Amino acid sequence: MKQALSIDTEINAYLRQLYLTTARECYRDCAHQARAESLSYEQYLLTVVERECEVRRINRINRFLRESRLPLEKSLAQFERDRLPRAVAMQLPSLLEGTFLDRRENVLVFGTPGSGKTHLLCAIAQELVQQGRRVLFTSAGMLVQELLTAKRDLKLARMIKDLARYELLLLDDIGYVQQNREEMEVLFTLLAERYERGSVMITSNLAFSQWDRIFKDPVTTAAAIDRLIHHSIILELNIESYRLEQSRKKSQNSAKKMKVTDEPT
Repeated sequence: MKQALSIDTEINAYLRQLYLTTARECYRDCAHQARAESLSYEQYLLTVVERECEVRRINRINRFLRESRLPLEKSLAQFERDRLPRAVAMQLPSLLEGTFLDRRENVLVFGTPGSGKTHLLCAIAQELVQQGRRVLFTSAGMLVQELLTAKRDLKLARMIKDLARYELLLLDDIGYVQQNREEMEVLFTLLAERYERGSVMITSNLAFSQWDRIFKDPVTTAAAIDRLIHHSIILELNIESYRLEQSRKKSQNSAKKMKVTDEPT
């Protein structure tokens, strides 16, 4: 008994030193199971290692989800796929596989307000995080302000380097970014630095022909578009606003209820 306690103490000490928290918590139960089922030493070791790796994978994904800033309510389960245009629906399975990240390709989504652009990309991004991919979601306007602050503090290069840790940068509503030239310069700098180094997802209400409103200068606008579309997947959501559709359905249902109530009995 004394020897068993000594072995347990040593095992715990070594596992703690190796930061194998889950293995330290489960190795005794796994040992009892191995004896009961006459498992080999290798099978026992495999069970312990698998549990350690699985818990680490789950913790890593949860950490990636927290740091992604993704709105978790905009999930694939909550997205109405039947509203997607056929061409977009056909590309969705490929996007969910995430191989475009390995090719450093961008995904650009255009459409009217309320068409589901943000929800679609956030849903895809959440699925990619579940695969262990690092993602960051931000509105284009907020990111521009953060970049501008970093530039003023002489930390722009450091911020761009920090953003490079993410395989995917999701910029929402770039069409609403229509500020001064200095702000647009930092946005262009970021896009230029990520060119062929990391993927970008962008939603926009403005067609490329109107992007001079964003970058102010025709040369800068052309250069930004050229870098984004060189390796890109372009999706068009030219569909009715989801909010407008839901509002109309609600009004129709209310009208039907009123009609039933008003009918003579």
